[in-house]
Amino acid sequence: MRSLVAPLCGLLGMLTAACSSGTSRPPVVPTSPASEPPSASGDSGDIQGERGRASYYSDRLAGRSTASGEPYRPGLLTAAHRKLPFGTVVDVIRADGRRVRVTINDRGPFTKGRIIDLSRKAAEAIGMIREGVVDVTVVVVSKPPSRR
Repeated sequence: MRSLVAPLCGLLGMLTAACSSGTSRPPVVPTSPASEPPSASGDSGDIQGERGRASYYSDRLAGRSTASGEPYRPGLLTAAHRKLPFGTVVDVIRADGRRVRVTINDRGPFTKGRIIDLSRKAAEAIGMIREGVVDVTVVVVSKPPSRR
């Protein structure tokens, strides 16, 4: 099943790019109304997503089990989110446009105001290591198929 995710994401990306208005905003993959994250702002032209603060895992947690059962590996692009299903792929975007695509494999963070906890590699990708906690928008790219 994983072998289908990358080609489908690529196809969806090409389709959304073909329909873009030519602005420099990154394409956003629409979600169903039941699973749509809260709006980032009232403007329909802005990115739709969840806004809040991002932090990242301590390197001391390397090898420990995440809530999904996978060990935490600082060198992978993974993250913790309180509610999104394991296997959900999200873009984490800073206000300056730096972004990283991660897969949810853990629960958390449980600190008020924080919405996502990134692996070290993901935190490095958006340049947040020095700050430790930064403002981001989290946009769902794809969710795993529901298990019935």
